[in-house]
Amino acid sequence: MQVLLPEGWPRPKGYANGVKVRGTQVFIAGMIGWDAQCVFHTDDFAGQVRQALQNIVDVLREAGGKPEHIMRMTWYVTDKREYLAAGREVGAAYREIIGSYNAAMTAVEVKALIEDRAKVEIEVTAVLPD
Repeated sequence: MQVLLPEGWPRPKGYANGVKVRGTQVFIAGMIGWDAQCVFHTDDFAGQVRQALQNIVDVLREAGGKPEHIMRMTWYVTDKREYLAAGREVGAAYREIIGSYNAAMTAVEVKALIEDRAKVEIEVTAVLPD
């Protein structure tokens, strides 16, 4: 993987502007903060992020992938202020479950998610090396 950082641009905090890779692409649908049985264990934002990230890793593992194969993430959050306020806890969960911050990321505030209790939904594109 090559992180794309144009000359003179500052390194972004917590993500990459772009990445260049070769390999088998894996597309993971939006994961929310419930477990494999579709049960929410918390309404805490960071807790739901932790569960969504774990769900992503579990699905990725089925493809033979690892967290370091994640190249792109799109986060849909229902409240940007709640997202920003939980930054420290979200960052800790991300580092624990995913590891490095090399993925290209986008975060978008949305009015609602399909599951009423969901506060975050994260979709992923991963690339497994050839």
